[in-house]
Amino acid sequence: MQNLKEQAEIFNQLFYSLFGKKPDSIVPLPESGSARRYYRLVSGNKSFVGTYNTITEENKAFVGFGRHFFEKGLAVPEILAVSTDYTAYIQTDFGDTSLFKLVQDALQQDGFHSLIIEYYEEALSNLLKFQLIGHQGLNYKLAFPSSQFDEKAIRDDLNYFKYYFLKLHPELVYNEADLEQDFTRLTQFIAKASADYFMYRDFQSRNIMIHNEKAYFIDFQGGRKGPLQYDVVSLLFQVKAQIPEAVSMQLLDYYLQLLEKYTDTKAEQFMLYYPAFVYLRLMQVLGAYGFRGLIQKKRHFIESIPYAINSLTSLPSRYDIPLHLPVLKGILLQLGMLKKQYPVVEKQTAELFTINVNSFSYKKGGIPEDHSGNGGGFVFDCRPLPNPGRETNYKMLTGRDEAVIQFFKKHQEVDAFLENVKAILSQSIDNYSAREFKHLMVNFGCTGGQHRSVYCADIISNWIIENYPELMVVCKHREQQFDDE
Repeated sequence: MQNLKEQAEIFNQLFYSLFGKKPDSIVPLPESGSARRYYRLVSGNKSFVGTYNTITEENKAFVGFGRHFFEKGLAVPEILAVSTDYTAYIQTDFGDTSLFKLVQDALQQDGFHSLIIEYYEEALSNLLKFQLIGHQGLNYKLAFPSSQFDEKAIRDDLNYFKYYFLKLHPELVYNEADLEQDFTRLTQFIAKASADYFMYRDFQSRNIMIHNEKAYFIDFQGGRKGPLQYDVVSLLFQVKAQIPEAVSMQLLDYYLQLLEKYTDTKAEQFMLYYPAFVYLRLMQVLGAYGFRGLIQKKRHFIESIPYAINSLTSLPSRYDIPLHLPVLKGILLQLGMLKKQYPVVEKQTAELFTINVNSFSYKKGGIPEDHSGNGGGFVFDCRPLPNPGRETNYKMLTGRDEAVIQFFKKHQEVDAFLENVKAILSQSIDNYSAREFKHLMVNFGCTGGQHRSVYCADIISNWIIENYPELMVVCKHREQQFDDE
């Protein structure tokens, strides 16, 4: 994959081919769960979105589907330019306000108010247009990685749950051979649902942008031919949206009324398979969180795991599947034991850019583990610095004692070391803040985790607090007893 500078040059050239000039600025947008990179291209008072992705088959699906939907009058971005190698394209910009953001704001205030429900109704109305109008004449040969949601695709979703979540939790007890039989019964049942419609695949509130009080739809590159139920479930059971059950039922009734108005499909036919799709989608989601979070160490997905567990464990009281699935239902009951392992992270904490600063001993456990899901951060080795621990007067003190602090202030190499650290951290903090990252880990290690590492961790923590007051700083001294939180 090309670096950010090379990607920016690609968008400069594409933009020039459109407007005869380069954009005023190219700003990276926050990373998503995929390998795609997004940029905002600004020119005067207008902005556009550029996407870079080396998976060209995925790009061809998005571009081909997008142009088809746009011609059909659906609320999707217009594809304005595509690179000759299909690694980059430019589309219209719907801003930064997703339905998911509005929902999260509402959950922190007055809950699901009438405007939020109206946006959901608008989304469901548009979904039916995708499923029916968007389906007409669509070239499903462009679909990636699969052209239809068949038994193989269903089984893939179930296996995602099995391999990327169940097998990562050996405390869950089940007979794997019997589970495979349950999977087979469930797969065969779901495959009986009518599947001659466009299936968006990831129809959820993060992919619904609210622009000028109207809903627009993005990220449909995973679409294929499939059943109606899957996308309705994806929207109404998006775990972090936390749609109240009464609102979910209200919105489902709204969709069913539209379905019966515009098709021959009756609500009873739709609902026969609906519960099975609820279980399937939530298991697939938990598998995705396991892969993106527990394996790829992406914090956002780790924080989403408790919501998926809560949703799955509540299903038996809401829906039953008319199938004999003893092992699968037993596993879902066992998921409750994982709730302590995956506590819900309150939004106020999760939304702040948090910098964890640690001091540690290389001899007493080594580099601290990063529990954020990001796989670690900076590690600064303080052992080349002057060591007061070698002198009797300082042996029983720590890097927080005044005598030790004065010791370090007498040595210019300590100041030089810290200035170098500040320069490195400034670049990362500024970049991560612009890209809306939420976590950075900074570690200082020395032989005993008592003098040099403690002093440096304190100095840098105070420097961050003074220069970046909008951030949260958590300073921990692992080998000492005076953690600051």
